[in-house]
Amino acid sequence: MPRRLVAALAVTQTVGYGVLYYAFSALLGPMSRDLGISTATAAGALTTAVLVTGLMSVPVGRWLDAHGGHALMTTGALVGAVAAVAWSQVQTVAQLYAVFAVIGAASAMVLYEPAFAVVVAVTAPASRTRALLGITLVAGFASSIFIPLTGQLLEATTWRHTLLILAAGYAAFAIPLHAVALRRTGPRHRAHPAPSRPRAAVLRDAGFWLLAAGFVLHSAALATIAVHLVLYLISLGHPPAVAATLAGLLGLLSVTGRVVTSLSLRWLPMATIAGIVLVVQGAAISLLPFTGKHLAGAIVCLVLFGLGFGVASIATPAILLDRYGSNGYATTAGTLATPVIIAKAGAPLGGAVLAGSSGYRPVILAVAAACITAGLFIAASRRVPPPNRA
Repeated sequence: MPRRLVAALAVTQTVGYGVLYYAFSALLGPMSRDLGISTATAAGALTTAVLVTGLMSVPVGRWLDAHGGHALMTTGALVGAVAAVAWSQVQTVAQLYAVFAVIGAASAMVLYEPAFAVVVAVTAPASRTRALLGITLVAGFASSIFIPLTGQLLEATTWRHTLLILAAGYAAFAIPLHAVALRRTGPRHRAHPAPSRPRAAVLRDAGFWLLAAGFVLHSAALATIAVHLVLYLISLGHPPAVAATLAGLLGLLSVTGRVVTSLSLRWLPMATIAGIVLVVQGAAISLLPFTGKHLAGAIVCLVLFGLGFGVASIATPAILLDRYGSNGYATTAGTLATPVIIAKAGAPLGGAVLAGSSGYRPVILAVAAACITAGLFIAASRRVPPPNRA
Protein backbone atom coordinates (compact mmCIF):
# COMPACT_ATOMS: atom_id res chain seq x y z
CA MET A 1 0.00 0.00 0.00
CA PRO A 2 2.73 2.62 0.73
CA ARG A 3 4.12 2.24 -2.80
CA ARG A 4 0.72 2.86 -4.39
CA LEU A 5 0.10 5.66 -1.90
CA VAL A 6 3.39 7.35 -2.76
CA ALA A 7 2.68 7.08 -6.49
CA ALA A 8 -0.80 8.56 -6.05
CA LEU A 9 0.43 11.44 -3.88
CA ALA A 10 3.30 12.17 -6.27
CA VAL A 11 0.72 12.74 -8.99
CA THR A 12 -1.74 14.73 -6.89
CA GLN A 13 0.99 16.95 -5.43
CA THR A 14 2.36 17.72 -8.89
CA VAL A 15 -1.06 18.58 -10.30
CA GLY A 16 -2.14 20.33 -7.10
CA TYR A 17 0.86 22.65 -6.95
CA GLY A 18 0.63 23.19 -10.70
CA VAL A 19 -3.03 24.26 -10.70
CA LEU A 20 -3.48 25.83 -7.25
CA TYR A 21 -0.17 27.70 -7.12
CA TYR A 22 2.14 27.83 -10.16
CA ALA A 23 -0.48 28.50 -12.86
CA PHE A 24 -1.14 31.86 -11.20
CA SER A 25 2.10 33.39 -12.49
CA ALA A 26 1.17 32.65 -16.12
CA LEU A 27 -2.43 33.82 -15.61
CA LEU A 28 -1.52 37.00 -13.75
CA GLY A 29 -1.09 39.27 -16.78
CA PRO A 30 -4.18 38.39 -18.83
CA MET A 31 -6.35 38.13 -15.72
CA SER A 32 -5.26 41.58 -14.47
CA ARG A 33 -5.94 43.16 -17.86
CA ASP A 34 -9.36 41.56 -18.17
CA LEU A 35 -10.41 42.59 -14.66
CA GLY A 36 -8.96 46.08 -15.11
CA ILE A 37 -6.74 45.91 -12.01
CA SER A 38 -3.01 46.26 -11.40
CA THR A 39 -0.83 43.17 -11.23
CA ALA A 40 0.05 44.12 -7.64
CA THR A 41 -3.62 44.05 -6.68
CA ALA A 42 -4.10 40.72 -8.42
CA ALA A 43 -0.96 39.28 -6.84
CA GLY A 44 -2.40 40.11 -3.44
CA ALA A 45 -4.96 37.37 -4.01
CA LEU A 46 -2.21 34.75 -4.02
CA THR A 47 -0.78 36.27 -0.84
CA THR A 48 -4.23 35.89 0.71
CA ALA A 49 -4.29 32.21 -0.24
CA VAL A 50 -0.86 31.59 1.26
CA LEU A 51 -1.83 33.33 4.51
CA VAL A 52 -5.02 31.26 4.82
CA THR A 53 -2.97 28.11 4.23
CA GLY A 54 -0.63 29.09 7.04
CA LEU A 55 -3.43 29.90 9.46
CA MET A 56 -5.09 26.54 8.81
CA SER A 57 -1.92 24.48 9.29
CA VAL A 58 -2.46 23.68 12.98
CA PRO A 59 -6.18 22.75 12.83
CA VAL A 60 -5.50 20.64 9.73
CA GLY A 61 -2.64 18.94 11.55
CA ARG A 62 -4.82 18.15 14.54
CA TRP A 63 -7.47 16.65 12.25
CA LEU A 64 -4.88 14.50 10.50
CA ASP A 65 -3.53 13.18 13.80
CA ALA A 66 -7.02 12.32 14.99
CA HIS A 67 -8.71 11.08 11.80
CA GLY A 68 -6.15 10.51 9.04
CA GLY A 69 -6.08 12.03 5.58
CA HIS A 70 -8.73 10.21 3.53
CA ALA A 71 -11.77 12.43 4.08
CA LEU A 72 -9.74 15.62 4.51
CA MET A 73 -7.66 15.33 1.33
CA THR A 74 -10.53 14.04 -0.79
CA THR A 75 -12.72 16.93 0.34
CA GLY A 76 -9.83 19.35 -0.15
CA ALA A 77 -9.36 18.18 -3.75
CA LEU A 78 -13.06 18.73 -4.44
CA VAL A 79 -12.93 22.19 -2.84
CA GLY A 80 -9.79 23.06 -4.84
CA ALA A 81 -11.38 22.04 -8.14
CA VAL A 82 -14.57 23.99 -7.41
CA ALA A 83 -12.52 27.02 -6.34
CA ALA A 84 -10.55 26.92 -9.61
CA VAL A 85 -13.85 26.93 -11.52
CA ALA A 86 -15.06 29.86 -9.40
CA TRP A 87 -11.76 31.66 -10.11
CA SER A 88 -12.55 31.47 -13.83
CA GLN A 89 -15.81 33.34 -13.22
CA VAL A 90 -14.67 36.26 -11.02
CA GLN A 91 -15.59 39.77 -12.10
CA THR A 92 -14.42 41.92 -9.17
CA VAL A 93 -11.45 42.18 -6.81
CA ALA A 94 -13.62 41.14 -3.87
CA GLN A 95 -14.68 37.98 -5.68
CA LEU A 96 -11.05 37.24 -6.62
CA TYR A 97 -9.85 37.55 -3.04
CA ALA A 98 -12.75 35.48 -1.71
CA VAL A 99 -11.99 32.69 -4.18
CA PHE A 100 -8.32 32.71 -3.21
CA ALA A 101 -9.21 32.45 0.46
CA VAL A 102 -10.97 29.21 -0.49
CA ILE A 103 -7.98 28.12 -2.60
CA GLY A 104 -5.77 28.73 0.45
CA ALA A 105 -8.02 26.53 2.55
CA ALA A 106 -7.98 23.79 -0.09
CA SER A 107 -4.18 24.03 -0.31
CA ALA A 108 -3.87 23.49 3.44
CA MET A 109 -5.92 20.32 3.02
CA VAL A 110 -4.17 18.77 0.02
CA LEU A 111 -0.58 19.93 -0.51
CA TYR A 112 2.75 18.89 1.05
CA GLU A 113 2.01 19.12 4.78
CA PRO A 114 -1.03 16.81 4.85
CA ALA A 115 0.48 14.52 2.21
CA PHE A 116 3.64 14.11 4.29
CA ALA A 117 1.59 13.52 7.43
CA VAL A 118 -0.30 10.69 5.71
CA VAL A 119 2.93 9.06 4.53
CA VAL A 120 4.51 9.38 7.97
CA ALA A 121 1.47 7.76 9.61
CA VAL A 122 1.32 4.62 7.46
CA THR A 123 4.93 4.05 6.35
CA ALA A 124 7.53 2.12 8.31
CA PRO A 125 10.31 4.36 9.70
CA ALA A 126 12.98 2.81 7.47
CA SER A 127 10.98 3.69 4.35
CA ARG A 128 9.78 7.19 5.20
CA THR A 129 12.66 9.22 3.78
CA ARG A 130 12.56 7.28 0.51
CA ALA A 131 8.78 7.71 0.29
CA LEU A 132 8.92 11.45 0.94
CA LEU A 133 11.76 11.84 -1.54
CA GLY A 134 9.73 10.04 -4.19
CA ILE A 135 6.85 12.46 -3.77
CA THR A 136 9.00 15.60 -3.76
CA LEU A 137 11.10 14.48 -6.72
CA VAL A 138 8.03 14.21 -8.92
CA ALA A 139 6.28 17.27 -7.51
CA GLY A 140 9.47 19.27 -7.97
CA PHE A 141 8.65 19.40 -11.67
CA ALA A 142 5.25 21.04 -11.07
CA SER A 143 6.43 24.52 -12.05
CA SER A 144 8.38 23.19 -15.05
CA ILE A 145 5.24 21.43 -16.30
CA PHE A 146 2.39 23.75 -15.42
CA ILE A 147 3.77 27.20 -16.12
CA PRO A 148 4.56 26.33 -19.77
CA LEU A 149 1.36 24.28 -20.06
CA THR A 150 -0.72 27.21 -18.83
CA GLY A 151 1.09 29.46 -21.28
CA GLN A 152 0.26 27.11 -24.15
CA LEU A 153 -3.39 27.01 -23.14
CA LEU A 154 -3.47 30.81 -22.98
CA GLU A 155 -2.26 31.00 -26.55
CA ALA A 156 -5.13 28.74 -27.64
CA THR A 157 -7.95 30.23 -25.56
CA THR A 158 -8.84 32.79 -22.87
CA TRP A 159 -7.58 32.78 -19.30
CA ARG A 160 -11.05 31.84 -18.10
CA HIS A 161 -11.28 28.79 -20.35
CA THR A 162 -7.71 27.89 -19.43
CA LEU A 163 -8.75 27.76 -15.79
CA LEU A 164 -11.73 25.55 -16.58
CA ILE A 165 -9.42 23.10 -18.35
CA LEU A 166 -6.95 23.12 -15.44
CA ALA A 167 -9.78 22.68 -12.91
CA ALA A 168 -11.14 19.71 -14.84
CA GLY A 169 -7.69 18.14 -14.99
CA TYR A 170 -7.12 18.64 -11.27
CA ALA A 171 -10.52 17.14 -10.43
CA ALA A 172 -9.90 14.16 -12.72
CA PHE A 173 -6.61 13.29 -11.00
CA ALA A 174 -6.83 14.46 -7.39
CA ILE A 175 -10.37 13.55 -6.33
CA PRO A 176 -10.36 9.86 -7.36
CA LEU A 177 -6.73 9.26 -6.35
CA HIS A 178 -7.31 10.71 -2.89
CA ALA A 179 -10.60 8.86 -2.56
CA VAL A 180 -9.08 5.48 -3.46
CA ALA A 181 -5.41 5.58 -2.42
CA LEU A 182 -5.98 7.17 1.00
CA ARG A 183 -8.73 4.83 2.21
CA ARG A 184 -6.55 3.01 4.76
CA THR A 185 -4.60 5.91 6.22
CA GLY A 186 -6.51 6.47 9.46
CA PRO A 187 -5.06 6.24 12.98
CA ARG A 188 -5.55 2.46 13.23
CA HIS A 189 -3.28 1.95 10.21
CA ARG A 190 -0.28 3.77 11.68
CA ALA A 191 3.01 1.96 11.23
CA HIS A 192 5.30 1.49 14.24
CA PRO A 193 4.29 4.67 16.11
CA ALA A 194 6.95 6.34 18.21
CA PRO A 195 6.15 7.87 21.60
CA SER A 196 4.40 11.18 21.09
CA ARG A 197 5.20 14.43 22.82
CA PRO A 198 2.44 16.89 23.70
CA ARG A 199 2.36 20.11 21.69
CA ALA A 200 3.04 22.06 24.88
CA ALA A 201 6.28 20.12 25.35
CA VAL A 202 7.29 20.87 21.75
CA LEU A 203 6.65 24.58 22.29
CA ARG A 204 8.84 24.52 25.40
CA ASP A 205 11.68 22.98 23.43
CA ALA A 206 14.43 25.49 22.60
CA GLY A 207 15.44 23.29 19.68
CA PHE A 208 11.99 23.73 18.12
CA TRP A 209 12.38 27.50 18.19
CA LEU A 210 15.80 27.26 16.57
CA LEU A 211 14.22 25.16 13.83
CA ALA A 212 11.30 27.56 13.51
CA ALA A 213 13.60 30.58 13.23
CA GLY A 214 15.76 28.79 10.68
CA PHE A 215 12.93 27.64 8.44
CA VAL A 216 11.13 31.01 8.71
CA LEU A 217 14.26 32.85 7.56
CA HIS A 218 14.84 30.36 4.76
CA SER A 219 11.23 30.50 3.59
CA ALA A 220 11.35 34.29 3.51
CA ALA A 221 14.60 34.21 1.53
CA LEU A 222 13.32 31.74 -1.07
CA ALA A 223 10.01 33.58 -1.51
CA THR A 224 11.86 36.85 -2.05
CA ILE A 225 14.14 35.31 -4.65
CA ALA A 226 11.24 33.60 -6.41
CA VAL A 227 9.47 36.94 -6.93
CA HIS A 228 12.38 39.32 -7.51
CA LEU A 229 15.16 37.29 -9.18
CA VAL A 230 14.08 37.91 -12.77
CA LEU A 231 13.84 41.67 -12.23
CA TYR A 232 17.23 41.72 -10.52
CA LEU A 233 18.90 39.79 -13.32
CA ILE A 234 17.40 42.19 -15.85
CA SER A 235 18.77 45.10 -13.80
CA LEU A 236 22.21 43.49 -14.07
CA GLY A 237 21.95 43.70 -17.86
CA HIS A 238 20.65 40.27 -18.85
CA PRO A 239 17.88 40.13 -21.50
CA PRO A 240 14.46 39.19 -20.11
CA ALA A 241 14.45 35.79 -21.82
CA VAL A 242 17.86 34.94 -20.37
CA ALA A 243 16.81 36.17 -16.93
CA ALA A 244 13.69 34.00 -17.01
CA THR A 245 15.70 30.97 -18.15
CA LEU A 246 18.24 31.43 -15.36
CA ALA A 247 15.44 31.75 -12.80
CA GLY A 248 13.89 28.60 -14.21
CA LEU A 249 17.03 26.69 -13.24
CA LEU A 250 16.01 26.90 -9.59
CA GLY A 251 13.04 24.57 -9.94
CA LEU A 252 15.01 21.94 -11.83
CA LEU A 253 18.01 22.14 -9.49
CA SER A 254 15.75 21.76 -6.44
CA VAL A 255 15.15 18.16 -7.51
CA THR A 256 18.90 17.52 -7.70
CA GLY A 257 19.36 19.09 -4.29
CA ARG A 258 16.77 16.78 -2.75
CA VAL A 259 18.55 13.72 -4.14
CA VAL A 260 21.95 14.90 -2.87
CA THR A 261 20.45 15.64 0.54
CA SER A 262 18.86 12.20 0.82
CA LEU A 263 22.05 10.41 -0.24
CA SER A 264 24.05 12.40 2.33
CA LEU A 265 21.98 10.86 5.15
CA ARG A 266 24.35 7.89 4.99
CA TRP A 267 26.99 10.02 6.65
CA LEU A 268 25.34 12.95 8.45
CA PRO A 269 22.07 13.70 10.29
CA MET A 270 19.49 15.72 8.36
CA ALA A 271 19.75 18.85 10.52
CA THR A 272 23.49 19.01 9.86
CA ILE A 273 23.06 18.43 6.13
CA ALA A 274 20.34 21.08 5.87
CA GLY A 275 22.47 23.53 7.82
CA ILE A 276 25.46 23.03 5.51
CA VAL A 277 23.34 23.32 2.36
CA LEU A 278 21.70 26.55 3.52
CA VAL A 279 25.03 28.15 4.45
CA VAL A 280 26.44 27.24 1.02
CA GLN A 281 23.25 28.58 -0.56
CA GLY A 282 23.63 31.90 1.24
CA ALA A 283 27.30 32.19 0.34
CA ALA A 284 26.48 31.52 -3.32
CA ILE A 285 23.73 34.12 -3.62
CA SER A 286 25.87 36.69 -1.78
CA LEU A 287 28.26 36.62 -4.76
CA LEU A 288 25.54 37.41 -7.31
CA PRO A 289 25.79 41.23 -6.95
CA PHE A 290 29.52 40.98 -7.68
CA THR A 291 29.66 38.31 -10.41
CA GLY A 292 26.11 38.30 -11.77
CA LYS A 293 26.70 40.78 -14.61
CA HIS A 294 28.57 38.03 -16.42
CA LEU A 295 26.49 35.09 -17.63
CA ALA A 296 28.95 32.48 -16.33
CA GLY A 297 29.07 34.14 -12.92
CA ALA A 298 25.28 34.26 -12.68
CA ILE A 299 25.00 30.61 -13.68
CA VAL A 300 27.50 29.44 -11.05
CA CYS A 301 25.78 31.43 -8.29
CA LEU A 302 22.31 30.22 -9.23
CA VAL A 303 23.35 26.59 -9.65
CA LEU A 304 24.78 26.52 -6.13
CA PHE A 305 21.80 28.44 -4.77
CA GLY A 306 19.33 26.23 -6.62
CA LEU A 307 20.68 23.03 -5.05
CA GLY A 308 19.19 24.22 -1.75
CA PHE A 309 15.92 25.47 -3.23
CA GLY A 310 13.92 22.36 -2.38
CA VAL A 311 15.85 21.05 0.63
CA ALA A 312 13.44 22.36 3.26
CA SER A 313 10.56 20.27 1.91
CA ILE A 314 12.38 17.01 2.60
CA ALA A 315 14.47 18.19 5.57
CA THR A 316 11.53 19.41 7.65
CA PRO A 317 9.70 16.07 8.08
CA ALA A 318 12.96 14.18 8.58
CA ILE A 319 14.14 16.55 11.33
CA LEU A 320 10.76 16.61 13.10
CA LEU A 321 10.49 12.81 13.02
CA ASP A 322 13.99 12.40 14.38
CA ARG A 323 13.34 14.88 17.19
CA TYR A 324 9.73 14.20 18.19
CA GLY A 325 8.65 10.86 16.74
CA SER A 326 5.71 10.11 14.47
CA ASN A 327 2.72 10.30 16.84
CA GLY A 328 1.34 13.82 16.76
CA TYR A 329 3.55 14.54 13.75
CA ALA A 330 0.89 16.42 11.79
CA THR A 331 0.15 18.83 14.65
CA THR A 332 3.86 19.49 15.23
CA ALA A 333 4.46 20.00 11.51
CA GLY A 334 1.44 22.33 11.32
CA THR A 335 2.73 24.35 14.26
CA LEU A 336 6.04 24.83 12.46
CA ALA A 337 4.38 25.47 9.10
CA THR A 338 2.26 28.38 10.32
CA PRO A 339 5.05 30.99 10.75
CA VAL A 340 6.99 29.52 7.81
CA ILE A 341 4.08 29.99 5.41
CA ILE A 342 3.27 33.46 6.77
CA ALA A 343 6.91 34.44 6.14
CA LYS A 344 6.59 33.09 2.61
CA ALA A 345 3.55 35.29 2.06
CA GLY A 346 4.97 38.51 3.47
CA ALA A 347 8.65 38.47 2.51
CA PRO A 348 8.28 39.43 -1.17
CA LEU A 349 6.48 42.62 -0.14
CA GLY A 350 9.32 43.44 2.25
CA GLY A 351 11.77 42.79 -0.57
CA ALA A 352 9.86 45.14 -2.84
CA VAL A 353 9.90 47.92 -0.23
CA LEU A 354 13.65 47.51 0.34
CA ALA A 355 14.34 47.39 -3.40
CA GLY A 356 12.28 50.54 -3.92
CA SER A 357 14.23 52.46 -1.29
CA SER A 358 17.75 51.07 -1.65
CA GLY A 359 17.91 49.02 -4.84
CA TYR A 360 18.16 45.28 -5.34
CA ARG A 361 21.69 44.70 -4.02
CA PRO A 362 20.63 45.06 -0.33
CA VAL A 363 17.73 42.67 -1.04
CA ILE A 364 20.07 39.99 -2.38
CA LEU A 365 22.53 40.46 0.49
CA ALA A 366 19.65 40.24 2.99
CA VAL A 367 18.58 36.96 1.35
CA ALA A 368 22.15 35.68 1.67
CA ALA A 369 22.31 36.63 5.36
CA ALA A 370 18.94 34.97 5.98
CA CYS A 371 20.07 31.70 4.37
CA ILE A 372 23.35 31.59 6.28
CA THR A 373 21.68 32.41 9.60
CA ALA A 374 18.97 29.83 8.89
CA GLY A 375 21.58 27.16 8.25
CA LEU A 376 23.39 27.94 11.50
CA PHE A 377 20.14 27.84 13.50
CA ILE A 378 19.02 24.51 12.02
CA ALA A 379 22.43 22.90 12.56
CA ALA A 380 22.53 24.26 16.13
CA SER A 381 19.18 22.64 16.96
CA ARG A 382 20.96 19.29 17.22
CA ARG A 383 22.92 20.56 20.19
CA VAL A 384 19.71 21.03 22.20
CA PRO A 385 18.36 17.79 23.72
CA PRO A 386 14.75 17.11 22.68
CA PRO A 387 12.01 17.12 25.34
CA ASN A 388 12.14 14.30 27.89
CA ARG A 389 15.51 13.17 26.65
CA ALA A 390 18.70 13.48 28.63
